[in-house]
Amino acid sequence: MRQTALAVRFTSLCLLTTLPLFATPAHAGAERELVSAINDFRAHPEGCGRRPAQRLSPLTLKSSLALPVGYGGGMRERLKDSGYQAMAVRSIRVIGARDAEEAFEMLADEHCSALLDSQYSDVGVSRSRGEWQVVLAKPVLDRQMADSGSVTKSLLAQVNAARAKPRMCGSRRFAAARPLAWNANLGAAAQGHSKAMAYGNYFAHQDPDGDMPADRARAAGYRGRQIGENIAAGQGSPSKAMAGWLASPGHCANLMNPMFTQVGAGYATEARSDEGVYWTMVFGAK
Repeated sequence: MRQTALAVRFTSLCLLTTLPLFATPAHAGAERELVSAINDFRAHPEGCGRRPAQRLSPLTLKSSLALPVGYGGGMRERLKDSGYQAMAVRSIRVIGARDAEEAFEMLADEHCSALLDSQYSDVGVSRSRGEWQVVLAKPVLDRQMADSGSVTKSLLAQVNAARAKPRMCGSRRFAAARPLAWNANLGAAAQGHSKAMAYGNYFAHQDPDGDMPADRARAAGYRGRQIGENIAAGQGSPSKAMAGWLASPGHCANLMNPMFTQVGAGYATEARSDEGVYWTMVFGAK
């Protein structure tokens, strides 16, 4: 008899901080000059008051973060519509600056700590005459996630590293277990479910057609006698997804289950979905 081991949802939180929006999207000339000044400041910071300064990575200019003049809607929804899913975002408005140099001086004087906040990696700039808007953001998805092959290798390595040591999953003790072998069919089932959740904007083990993990594994060609599935949403890297699973007793039990011998995993992204990124790991035993 096929058995399906399921685990509950683990989702990271999104942080949103906003200020009023009054600007037009533009990324030429003075706007780029302002970003250059900000990045130079982050590379050679003087600190904010007594706050110790350290060299920070440059911000990447994103056109999707340049919001239109007079936009009055919610910032997070507007960014999602433009294809940017934010984990954290802050909008800063500067009024009365005649050029980029003056705008930077006002920013550094009044918003130094925001410019030197290491959590932000992207920036958008809009300008309308003497009004400037700078949007600082951190995307849900980490930059190293561009290579899907390296992501799946990382997930396999991390699950086997976890299984190599005894651990407690909630109140249940697990001994160290043998490493799992990668199975392409399970990988296809996992990737397919991640895409379905991302593009369908839902989060569940049961898909809209009523199929469960064992159904999807069979459809992908897997003929094992036991199936388990972990899912997650909102984590921007393999390590964050794994950390969430290991912290959840049900997910952890799947990861440590000695009956499982094979695994497949996948993730999918969709900026307009609620969580931005969706993860699936499917376990099997023949």
